[in-house]
Amino acid sequence: MSQTHKLSKKSVLRRLLVCLALVIAIGLSWAGYCWYQIEQTLQKAVPVHADVGIVLGAAVWGEKPSPSLQERLNQALLLYQEGYVPYLLVSGGLGEGKKVTEAAVMRDYLIEHGVPADKILLESQSTSTYENLLYSQQVMEAHHMRDALVISHDYHLARAVVMADSLGISVSPVGVRSKVLFGPYHRSREVLALTHWEFSRFLSHTLHAVILA
Repeated sequence: MSQTHKLSKKSVLRRLLVCLALVIAIGLSWAGYCWYQIEQTLQKAVPVHADVGIVLGAAVWGEKPSPSLQERLNQALLLYQEGYVPYLLVSGGLGEGKKVTEAAVMRDYLIEHGVPADKILLESQSTSTYENLLYSQQVMEAHHMRDALVISHDYHLARAVVMADSLGISVSPVGVRSKVLFGPYHRSREVLALTHWEFSRFLSHTLHAVILA
């Protein structure tokens, strides 16, 4: 092998390593930004008075809320009992292999804990956070409601608020710090989910601009 060829291979390898280091640096910077966004949203998550409290769905166990979903529902109960919201809107569709929707399970739990049935609104079509908010917006509009508290776990709030903003929903976040979930895992997972949302939105806007150009 000639000396020139060896130098060429080293040059290519060096460039690849530089590119890899750059990609890693960008990835870490973005992850740090997402983590910061999650923390900043949580810092601002102070209850205020609103027309309705939207409880974002989570896993159900059989026909009962999972422990993590109970945490969200208990926070919603507290907000209702303290007079921050006159209505609660439970949002969640039919999970894979389930016989009842998340919304129905949440409604039953709230009724069992003293919330009148006529103070609970249901959104039972959604299968994702975005759909939670999209279909909840339709319920709000049907009931002439203007603003909402969005109730979920603390790590989930940043993405929920960004999605609500994209839909034009006036929301204030209220977070639950879980005692049953492993926080670092779910926050790391949420960084990936927030990245996917932001990239998808950027791609959609870019394609829309290209089509209209």
